[in-house]
Amino acid sequence: MHDLLPDGEEIRRAVKWVSGSLQENPGQPLHKLVHEAIFKFDLSPMDAEFLIRFYKHAPGETKPI
Repeated sequence: MHDLLPDGEEIRRAVKWVSGSLQENPGQPLHKLVHEAIFKFDLSPMDAEFLIRFYKHAPGETKPI
C-alpha cells in the first residue's frame, strides 16, 4: 500500500486542496481543479502525473482530465 501513496508534502496538500474544493462546490470541473493544483503547489512532473492519475477515474467525472 505504501507504493500507492505519494511521498512529498506538496502532493498531499494538493490532494487535500482538490478534495476540499470539491466538497465546498461539487459542481466545479475536476480537470480544472487538478491543473490549478499542479501550479498552485508547484508540483514536479512526476507528482503532477500522480495527481492526474489519482483523479482520472473519479466518480461523476465526465470529461477526461
